[in-house]
Amino acid sequence: MIFDRNHAASFAANYPDKPSPLRHGLAGCSLLAMDRLLDLTRRLPASSIEYNAGDLTVGQDPDKTPMNGLSAEETVRRISECRSWIVLKNIEQDAAYERLLENGLTDVRAMLPGRIGPMFKKEGFVFISSPGAVTPFHMDPEHNILLQVAGRKTFRIYPQRETALVSPEQHEAFHTPGGHRNLAYREEFERFADVHELGPGDALYAPVKAPHWVKVGGEVSVSLSITWRSRRSDDEARLHRVNAWLRAHGRTPSLAGAAPLRDRAKILSHRLAARLALR
Repeated sequence: MIFDRNHAASFAANYPDKPSPLRHGLAGCSLLAMDRLLDLTRRLPASSIEYNAGDLTVGQDPDKTPMNGLSAEETVRRISECRSWIVLKNIEQDAAYERLLENGLTDVRAMLPGRIGPMFKKEGFVFISSPGAVTPFHMDPEHNILLQVAGRKTFRIYPQRETALVSPEQHEAFHTPGGHRNLAYREEFERFADVHELGPGDALYAPVKAPHWVKVGGEVSVSLSITWRSRRSDDEARLHRVNAWLRAHGRTPSLAGAAPLRDRAKILSHRLAARLALR
């Protein structure tokens, strides 16, 4: 068991639309110790590793994100001093980490009986960050539980359906080829912020595409993300792809959620088109 079941009721009440604090027991897990993570870094393909300098602005332009001049392995080895951020993606490529991910997802299913449905594209990510590193304002397409393993983070998360934060056009662009996770940021967004201080043993469920940004405290941070997609997240992505197509053809699509029957027709149309394209 990875997650403390004492938070199961509140998690179930909040899922899938609201952030939900959780507790976990992986703070001393040997798989997440720095020597094991350095070894994993050596074994993962380069396509499964992303890293850059950690001295970033909250509203960082992704095209201007500075690199740190180091290799991935050297970044992990020198993480306490190199002012960087690195993520090891799809750790389930390794059998031991795949078991870790599946154990976490088994706990999630147990905490959400009858609520979770099929889980698609189950993925694990490990984030290793220098003291003070910033992860810019962005959104992600998955249901995500972030488990803080070492160090501390301030995690600021915002409502995913607030159009003052993310416009319909930004949602649509996110789901089209080449769309980036980073978002434009303004100080006035802070009135919407839900702030969570995370230390070892703390975890946080982040809803699909809930905008957030993160700042590491004064020590090296190690975090594990357990993520999955659902029928609901898949439908949401399809809806925005259809709306992007309509907008590109001179139409003004209704806001997602404003017309549920119309949304369902768009989603079903996209599913049918995708099936026909595979024939």
